Amino acid sequence: MSVENRPVRLDAGEVWGGFKQLLPISLFVVVFGVAFGLAAAQTGLDDVSTLLMSALVFAGAAQFAVLDMWGTHVPIVPLVITVFAINARHLLMGATLYPWLKDLPRARRYGVMLVVSDANWAMSMQAFNRGKPGLGLLLGGGIALWSAWAQGSWLGLYFGSAIQDPVSLGLDMVMGCFLLAMVIGGQKNLRMLVIWSLAACSSLLAYAYLPENSHVVVGALAGGVLGALWMEKKQ
Repeated sequence: MSVENRPVRLDAGEVWGGFKQLLPISLFVVVFGVAFGLAAAQTGLDDVSTLLMSALVFAGAAQFAVLDMWGTHVPIVPLVITVFAINARHLLMGATLYPWLKDLPRARRYGVMLVVSDANWAMSMQAFNRGKPGLGLLLGGGIALWSAWAQGSWLGLYFGSAIQDPVSLGLDMVMGCFLLAMVIGGQKNLRMLVIWSLAACSSLLAYAYLPENSHVVVGALAGGVLGALWMEKKQ
């Protein structure tokens, strides 16, 4: 099915359905929010700044990276570069979503993008590739994830001592396994196999030989560029 013929719908029912569908994943996001709130408190970041960061930034990996640089003198340029590197994948997420977002009013389009993260992007793309509406998953699911992250950050400031090391519980693998399931459940053809393989190999090589966090950018760019050059045939 061509992009032009795929369903593009964004109404209250779709948004509510997307919200409910992402709620199970959001429970794990709360745990990482708790870990961030606790880490922020231990770093010396005040409560208001911590909550504002989670509410306005909504980027877990980038926020943890910022805490590592936080101190009396914050290195602004390295901080900006690090955050950009970690979140560079959102450039390609936006590019992949553009065919379905381009017809929305500009304010609504950018409003949806404010809550795009890996999980709701993956689920919405899976829906789009099956010819089903996905904007509700994108916005409603994003609101669920954002709410869970903000709520978890607040809980971490006050009750975070209960979960000081989520990695020891294996919770750091939840999102990775979820995204892997989205990939496996998506389109299965030679084009997708080659794109994902190139992205994975490029990311692993960058992780081994390039500066920290550069593997995110390298893998995303490698797969994204190949996907852009090797266009999907319209049916």
